[in-house]
Amino acid sequence: MQIHTDKLRNYDVGLLVTAIVAVVLFISLFLNISPNSSQPPHYSQLKYRFASPDELNFENVDQVPSNQWVPATSPVNLGMSDKAVWFSMVIEPTQSPDSKYLLHIDYALLDELDVGIFENISSAPVVTYSAGDTQTAENRPFQHVKPLFPLPSSQFSQQVFIKVKTSGTIRLPIRIWKESEFIQFTANRNAALGVFFGILIAMGISNLFLTVTTGSKSFFLYSGYVFCLALTIATLQGYGFTYLWSGSPWFQGKAAVIFASATIMFGSMFTRSLLPIKKYSILLDKIMRGIGWLCGASIVASVLLPYSIMIKIFLVALSIIVSFTLLLGAWMATKGEVIARYFTIAWGFLLISALAASFDNLNLVHLPLTSNTLLIIGGAVETLILALILAINFSHSRDTLINAKQFALEQEKQANTAKEHLLTMQQRHQEDLEYKVEERTLELEVTLRELSEVNQELERLNAVDPLTGAHNRRHFDKSLRAQGRRSRREQIPLSLIILDIDHFKQINDKFGHDAGDECLKHMTHLFQKHIHRPSDDLCRIGGEEFAVILPNTDLQGGKFIAESLLTALASEPLSYEGDEINLTASAGVATAIMHDEDQAQHLFRLADSLLYKAKQSGRNKVISQQLQD
Repeated sequence: MQIHTDKLRNYDVGLLVTAIVAVVLFISLFLNISPNSSQPPHYSQLKYRFASPDELNFENVDQVPSNQWVPATSPVNLGMSDKAVWFSMVIEPTQSPDSKYLLHIDYALLDELDVGIFENISSAPVVTYSAGDTQTAENRPFQHVKPLFPLPSSQFSQQVFIKVKTSGTIRLPIRIWKESEFIQFTANRNAALGVFFGILIAMGISNLFLTVTTGSKSFFLYSGYVFCLALTIATLQGYGFTYLWSGSPWFQGKAAVIFASATIMFGSMFTRSLLPIKKYSILLDKIMRGIGWLCGASIVASVLLPYSIMIKIFLVALSIIVSFTLLLGAWMATKGEVIARYFTIAWGFLLISALAASFDNLNLVHLPLTSNTLLIIGGAVETLILALILAINFSHSRDTLINAKQFALEQEKQANTAKEHLLTMQQRHQEDLEYKVEERTLELEVTLRELSEVNQELERLNAVDPLTGAHNRRHFDKSLRAQGRRSRREQIPLSLIILDIDHFKQINDKFGHDAGDECLKHMTHLFQKHIHRPSDDLCRIGGEEFAVILPNTDLQGGKFIAESLLTALASEPLSYEGDEINLTASAGVATAIMHDEDQAQHLFRLADSLLYKAKQSGRNKVISQQLQD
């Protein structure tokens, strides 16, 4: 690719600024997320001992002689082992008896984790906990992304024993926190990771849109790479197991290698799409294609083979593939491919972080930052630079196409000039005709665009109730059918609330129909303030009757929302021309997981009948019921 010198200089500056800003931003975020900590309870150096799975338990572990325990270096990284590892530490009595303390292990990929806490005066554990990938969220002491355990208050020293059994790397970055300081630390860490995931998701979605608008598969492959990288980091940080597949410990044991393999697969395919490898070497192009197939096979193998085998194979393969891709980019840069030069710089960030993470997980090096943090920083910087490279490549391709068209037009003009002395009058009339056609075409395009805008506005107005601004009955019918299909397709609950203002006719008779209209507007405004999710849909389906469609909401959640709406309405009366109009409403809530097309109407009829039961049983109340199959 040949790029003009001035543009090349601008691209160099842009890439340099992007890289520096990204590196500084993410390093500063992850080095400064820990709040100022007061003095935690003192605890002894962590010691460890390997044991067969059934050799030790909490009934006899305190009887192991002290000379059989090995002091652990910090940070604790014992590599990979099939054996169970027992850790031991002594916690001094807390200076503040009223303070609550937490034992935090900042590593999410441990399969089995058992904790027993002994007081020095007791021979049995005061309390025991279990966590790890084999435990679902509800069985853990706290629903947190990393193992977290409350420490019981005690005026005595406490002996803590921790049993770890995992198929991956045995790491135990342990820390004791005050509860208030841990909350602040978690908030800061979530903010930093939120920036990272926000950047990745925004880039992935924007490039999906570019895929649709440009038809370029490079944008699609880049989106796939970005989304898989985000899922990989979410798995390593524990967010995936906590929030996405918390009910599947089996999948958690496979997810890291599956998503990491998918990331490399999309990365290799994106590399082939971005760089003209085939132009310089058919063999290297086949190797890159083979890497994509190999990563696809790794995804399948990850499902079938144990994690302990796959993670070792993957870490070695990761280092080789990233190194090969970096060398390929550097080689192509020597051939004059400017994009390859930028690509090499971007891949270099990932190579450094990937190699450091691999060596750290294989217990070959010890780093001040965790391997997961290094992957986040390296992946974020590489992703930003790749986005810039993709934009440069697309811009250059577009400019090349425009220049080719302009050159062709210039050649055509020169050919026409040679005949100009024979066709002067004809050409003059032709140009005049073409101008009029273009002018008329432009007018038609403007008219069509205006018509399209008017149609869009009419479509919007056709779905909105003109009095309240809520969606109308026509929109409600469409939305209920659509959400019913989604519930049936994804097998998620769908809740429907039908509400009706109590004694609305009396309000009209006493204050007038204008007051009644103001009541409807007031009710709509209150409800819209209390309905927060974008997918929730408030509709006016009758005179004083409203409906709220709640996708992915169970019966308890639907009833809670309905009660909050009724409470808000009752607590905020309407002031109208000096009078205060107290409003209440009754509601029926129906919930179902759809199995056929007709169930949406059954759900509506059930919610409507529950509304009238609420009316008959005293009004200003909610009656809810699950729709039976």
